Amino acid sequence: MNITRLNTKYLDSINRRIDQKTKPVGALGQLETLATQLALIASNRQGELANNIKISKPTALVFAGDHGISVEGVSIAPSDVTRQMVLNFIHGGAAINCFCTANNITLKVIDAGIIKPIDDDIKAQHGNFIEQRLGSGTHNFAKQPAMTELQVEQGLDFGKHIALKQIEQGCNLLILGEMGISNTSSAAAILAALTGANITDCVGSGTGINSEQLALKKQLIEHALMRIQNNNSKHILEQVGGFEIVQMVGAILAAAEAGIAVLIDGFIVSAAALLAKQINENVGDYLIFAHQSDESGHQLLLREFNATPLLNLNLRLGEGTGAALALPLLQAAVHFYNDMASFEQAGVTV
Repeated sequence: MNITRLNTKYLDSINRRIDQKTKPVGALGQLETLATQLALIASNRQGELANNIKISKPTALVFAGDHGISVEGVSIAPSDVTRQMVLNFIHGGAAINCFCTANNITLKVIDAGIIKPIDDDIKAQHGNFIEQRLGSGTHNFAKQPAMTELQVEQGLDFGKHIALKQIEQGCNLLILGEMGISNTSSAAAILAALTGANITDCVGSGTGINSEQLALKKQLIEHALMRIQNNNSKHILEQVGGFEIVQMVGAILAAAEAGIAVLIDGFIVSAAALLAKQINENVGDYLIFAHQSDESGHQLLLREFNATPLLNLNLRLGEGTGAALALPLLQAAVHFYNDMASFEQAGVTV
């Protein structure tokens, strides 16, 4: 994909604008770094220095998919819960619904491949539910590849399509979330395959499994990793990926190619981001990491991006909840960049 690195020719002007605000240099800490990134993205997109930046129609895409490895008992919940939570999203009862409502975020729920499709009568009632199914859950990657090469390619296309549709409708900030019982197993396997990190450091307790389940989870992932011959993202997705993860990879790539920012949630979404970055190194310029998950492997993932997340609330829910909670910080960065007076404007002499 044609993803360009952010041109830093605007950087000095952006930094000078921020430094001249009525504050000590650097006094707004990470908000200044965030404003700089948003202004640089906006400047590159419009081809001139952005003196005013804005976040338009922020949209959360929550991708749901089931994982065959769930039959091994590596989660506290059965796969049925994935579909039940999708219905909860559709009916407005989940944490992500609450946080999207609180922060004026449009929420789209995507069936990327749960085991049992949502009934037609329910689909007809909810315009923010989208069906992009790659199958009825992945295969059990402890025993065979999670999906086919064709499903990987189709998944990337599906993710690209849904991202571009939001962008065409005026969205300039994508917020990504996911739902899928046992998808921390997939994310841990992806992290280990891409980085070569020790499996013990990559695998966590997910939703709260016991020590026996954790030991089994590590063993199954180690066995699956033996099939992986290289660190090519598409190969890794085929072997240990998830239908929701591959579509998130496609969405991230499309957003970066379109020159818009992507607000990254926790462990699972960060694994998708690392896959996207492996496909195109320039993706990293467009990513904003919302929070540090309580899942152990997420800290490793953040280090791969040299990223300092905006929040650390000990979250481990997924759904895009951490990303939705971080949006007010982006809005604050935008407003201080646009509206905070300079020393000259305010008549303040330092």
